[in-house]
Amino acid sequence: MMGFTSDQWVIVALVFILGLLVGGFLFSGGGRKWKHRYKAEVDRREELERTHRERENHWQNQEKEWRERDSLRSAATKGAPAKDRDRDGVRDTRDPHVDRDRDGVDDRREI
Repeated sequence: MMGFTSDQWVIVALVFILGLLVGGFLFSGGGRKWKHRYKAEVDRREELERTHRERENHWQNQEKEWRERDSLRSAATKGAPAKDRDRDGVRDTRDPHVDRDRDGVDDRREI
């Protein structure tokens, strides 16, 4: 094994000190930077979670309203068929041919 001379030890020490100085300059203020970025990321994630919760609540309320409207609509039309526009109790597609003027054309289709 080869030993170092005093000049080589001085060079090793200077390189070590230079490494410490360069590392100190490179990472100066780094604690604030990563903490700031971390807090910004946490805040953004909380904002996204809050908007997601609000959106979910909004859609749940909308679904409740839609279900209520559908149930009210079905309760209102329970007695009459769905396509009974003239409210005569017979579904319009199954109504007999209405030809009062006897021209061979259904009066409901004449314009």
